[in-house]
Amino acid sequence: MKIILIRHGMTEGNYKKKYIGVTDEDLRDTKCLEREYPRCARVVSSPLKRCVQTAKYIYPSISPIICVGLSECDFGDFENKSYEELKDNADYQRWIDSGGAMPFPNGEAHEDFTKRCVEGFFEMIDGQTEDTAFVIHGGSIMAIMQKLFGGNFYDYQVKNGCGFEFEMNVGGTVNDYSSIGGA
Repeated sequence: MKIILIRHGMTEGNYKKKYIGVTDEDLRDTKCLEREYPRCARVVSSPLKRCVQTAKYIYPSISPIICVGLSECDFGDFENKSYEELKDNADYQRWIDSGGAMPFPNGEAHEDFTKRCVEGFFEMIDGQTEDTAFVIHGGSIMAIMQKLFGGNFYDYQVKNGCGFEFEMNVGGTVNDYSSIGGA
């Protein structure tokens, strides 16, 4: 089956370059979504508004299946803040110095987030054979891609409205991926 991973469209927080995880923002505009997306039979979405709205915009005739496990990371004390707001914060500097490996203060640990996303992904494809689009978050896409294709988590950063496409065979083996929208 074909798997399509798409990052949601732009929100106000994305424009302001803020850490937007659990903050439930609406789409600000759909310009980054104005492209041809691969066809599919099923659409899976994070429950957050920006993903549901994006899924309905790209695939208006398919009702999205909601998967809580694919929600974005809880950035804790960094949530809804920009680099400018955090650059003098000692906790933020320690997090940066750790290469993003430290848990977010009062937020989610990277390992917990990755595990949750990967489990949510496999739960949604278990027993399925239909081509499926996942309209989710940048971090969720990065976690899934790293699990399936190896490499570094940050190797799979994607812009809003962009993503990846690949084929998954019975048994979970994957063929090489291609970018959607220049990822």
